[in-house]
Amino acid sequence: SAVSAKNLAEEKDAIKTLIGDISHQTKTPIANLLLYAQLLEEQDLPPESREYVSALEHQAEKLRFLIDALVKTSRLESGVLAMTPKRHGIQQLLDTASAQAAPGAEAKAITLTVEPTDLTARFDPKWTAEALYNLVDNAVKYTPAGGAVTLRAVGYELFCRVDVTDTGPGIPESEQARIFQRFYRPPSASEAEGVGIGLYLARQIAAGQGGYLKVSSRPGEGSTFSLFLPRAEERT
Repeated sequence: SAVSAKNLAEEKDAIKTLIGDISHQTKTPIANLLLYAQLLEEQDLPPESREYVSALEHQAEKLRFLIDALVKTSRLESGVLAMTPKRHGIQQLLDTASAQAAPGAEAKAITLTVEPTDLTARFDPKWTAEALYNLVDNAVKYTPAGGAVTLRAVGYELFCRVDVTDTGPGIPESEQARIFQRFYRPPSASEAEGVGIGLYLARQIAAGQGGYLKVSSRPGEGSTFSLFLPRAEERT
């Protein structure tokens, strides 16, 4: 009915405003926390204090990432942010995600390889690059120093599959169904490894444009996360 449609629209507007407020109101305090932590780092501090400042900066950075990811997730879930999938080349997508993850890979001496492809699919470039970056970033985090992370695309009739393969510890089968849940972090995860929202966000982005995410892994043999993107035009 017109009334329920109006109520729904008002509710969506209220959510949009709330998300906007949270995003706006937290931006400055977090930026200030990071700024003061950096200024403190430049002081002549005793080793113990330097350790505390480093922990403070790390936690503030984590808070910034968490709020940013929550705001994005809320926008997707509430339908405030619509994705606009169009036909694009996959190569640009792989290159963008790989370039974003390169500094983290370099710091751990991880070989990051992008296999060339001329495949195309239907996707929203900005959001899909975000989803793929989350998969690559995750692979880099869990792969031991000196390992390898590879991005490749495989074409099917209806879907294009983008694989992110790592040489990490692998994921036990009992955990594989849970890793895409919001805030789920495996028992083996260390304090430094993420906040458990990257894979959830990637799955939301995939689902929002008619795609999906899968994982294939065995403990001790690394993991492959596969992002499936539709190839066919949407039928109206």
